[in-house]
Amino acid sequence: MLSGKLLIFSAPSGSGKTTIVRHLLKTYPDLIEFSISATSRPKRGVEENGKDYYYMTQEEFKTKIANKEFLEWEEVYAGTYYGTLRAEVERIWAKGKAVIFDIDVEGGLNLKSQFKQNSLAIFVMPPSIKILEERLKSRQTDNAESIARRISKAENELRTAELFDVSILNEKLEEACAKAERLAHDFLQQD
Repeated sequence: MLSGKLLIFSAPSGSGKTTIVRHLLKTYPDLIEFSISATSRPKRGVEENGKDYYYMTQEEFKTKIANKEFLEWEEVYAGTYYGTLRAEVERIWAKGKAVIFDIDVEGGLNLKSQFKQNSLAIFVMPPSIKILEERLKSRQTDNAESIARRISKAENELRTAELFDVSILNEKLEEACAKAERLAHDFLQQD
């Protein structure tokens, strides 16, 4: 039974976790569904509310915190909140599917601690900090200050990789996707 299961992908920003999660969603459309996170940050580029994130003001986010509507949440950067709405996870489980997350490291560990045996927490490892920085720059979605902040955070996040169930090195995307497929398949087949 897939209801109640969580596939958690965490990594420093720019490691490729979103690309890997999208690959798995295409590979297992009948088994998994993406958990859309909530955030208080503004939209970037062509992002859409209800597809990329549930966008809300800081005040709306804080009200949902007070009402205990989040399974996990955090203030990732000063004034910028991210979180997993309980209703979003319950919506996916009600369809009989497992939930797949593309979530920051702290949020991933928080979910892992809550759902221990019903989750598989995977850390996506970048080949190096230098390559991570190049990937972030090539996106052209963040300014230099934001990239510097993300790199500083990434250096700390890399130290938490051992706290996850397994790591995937994303040096060659095809290999990383293939490993993620095997891990997801095995996890979803477990009773």
